[in-house]
Amino acid sequence: MHVLRRISFVIGLLSFYILAEAIKPVKPNIVIIYFDDLGYGDLSAYGASEIQTPNMDVLANEGIKFSHGYATSSTCTPSRYGMLTGVYPWRNEKARILPGSAPLIINTDQETLPKMLKRAGYQTAIVGKWHLGLGAGNVDWNKHITPGPNEVGFDHAYILAATQDRVPTVYIDNGYVAGLDANDPISVSYQKNFEGEATGKDNPELTTMKWHHGHNNSIVNGIPRIGYMKGGEAAKWSDVDMADHFLKKAQDYVRDQKAKPFFLYYALQQPHVPRTPHPRFEGKSVMGPRGDVILEADWCIGEFMKTLEQEGILDNTLIIFSSDNGPVLNDGYYDEAIEKLGDHTPAGQLRGGKYSLFEAGTRVPFMVYWKGTVKPKVSDAMVCQMDLLASLAKLVGEEAIVGDSEDMLSALLGKSNKGRKSLIIEANAKTAYRTGEWVLIPPHKGKPLSWYSNVETAYSEEFQLYNLKDDLGQERNLAESNPDKLKALLKEFEAIRGKEYSTINN
Repeated sequence: MHVLRRISFVIGLLSFYILAEAIKPVKPNIVIIYFDDLGYGDLSAYGASEIQTPNMDVLANEGIKFSHGYATSSTCTPSRYGMLTGVYPWRNEKARILPGSAPLIINTDQETLPKMLKRAGYQTAIVGKWHLGLGAGNVDWNKHITPGPNEVGFDHAYILAATQDRVPTVYIDNGYVAGLDANDPISVSYQKNFEGEATGKDNPELTTMKWHHGHNNSIVNGIPRIGYMKGGEAAKWSDVDMADHFLKKAQDYVRDQKAKPFFLYYALQQPHVPRTPHPRFEGKSVMGPRGDVILEADWCIGEFMKTLEQEGILDNTLIIFSSDNGPVLNDGYYDEAIEKLGDHTPAGQLRGGKYSLFEAGTRVPFMVYWKGTVKPKVSDAMVCQMDLLASLAKLVGEEAIVGDSEDMLSALLGKSNKGRKSLIIEANAKTAYRTGEWVLIPPHKGKPLSWYSNVETAYSEEFQLYNLKDDLGQERNLAESNPDKLKALLKEFEAIRGKEYSTINN
């Protein structure tokens, strides 16, 4: 009898430990691969035929490929803000496209994705583009720059401050300009040039890349930039080596930190302007520099994946792939992006692109890959990058202040087709409402972007209502013919956004 009791006790104890292990939070390595201006139709896995992206396609075809995956915004800074904070960027009036000298727009007391993961025992890092501001205003680039990524949750931060086309054209390593010579200090201004410094506007003979609009200030490496910069010669980056440089930093981080769970935000600069492929990739596409840098970025993804496999951690690494907003062709330089486009459609079947409230502004490639855990699937669940905070908190078993973020973990792992019920999308502080198969775009003042007529902002002084199931290209405005649906969606939209949503009303 005692033997039976002992056996029962042992069985019960084993059952308890088995159950405890079954409900124990999973803590894989987590990598977010984030592109800059990559369109819904720019991957062969998403229908591109004029360009092949085999390494990105692995993530899409062997993971969860979302057909309704969204950034919060059709421009970079607000999308990055929404992803890292789980908060709609329209709630923060500073979450707009920032100059390179802008102060940090994430409050250091605010909840963030890296902070949450640090509490869960993760090492955290960003490698690549930041563009969320640095310091508190009037940054001295020759001293420690704070607050920045380190103060909002990243243990390690190797970044470019804003964008490749903006000054300062230097890398920042945990708050210090990398490679800076103290005898050659950096000065930066977005108001006026420094005496004696050449500009793209006044000295076109010194440029190797010609500016089309807006990019005619300081010249670095033959490329005219936005903003003025003086000094820091030893610290200036090499544009054609940037992709390789960030790849190596990401690979080194993985090799150094593989012993413990890590979170890496790998934020590539491609295919944002200036498009500067390494000579290895020049002419590799038929679409000029824009196509070439997409192929270069695809190669980087392949090399990064090889590193995870070589280090023996690929099976224990959750990879989330997306882009900050939709595509743009002419965005400041003459680089034949339009002339050499051919039959390629960067937005796929969607209308609009970067800067636009139409679908292609915010609906972007969105994939989740976890070898051996996530089974290949195409999902039509509506998910948003803003949902990563709540979803990953659920995955690792950590409490979080989720804001507007929703738990989409089951959808992200392919276990459910249930996604978001609704989403507010944004373009330059103007907002629209997506729910079910419907999109409501309220009246907004604004003009089409003059430098490229095919960049459709979707601003109108009339309501716009589209049914995406029947009209994916958003060609038929149903606002007048379906007033009941318009009224119902407007009520839902205003319940979230408030009534002061329109620049017409304001």
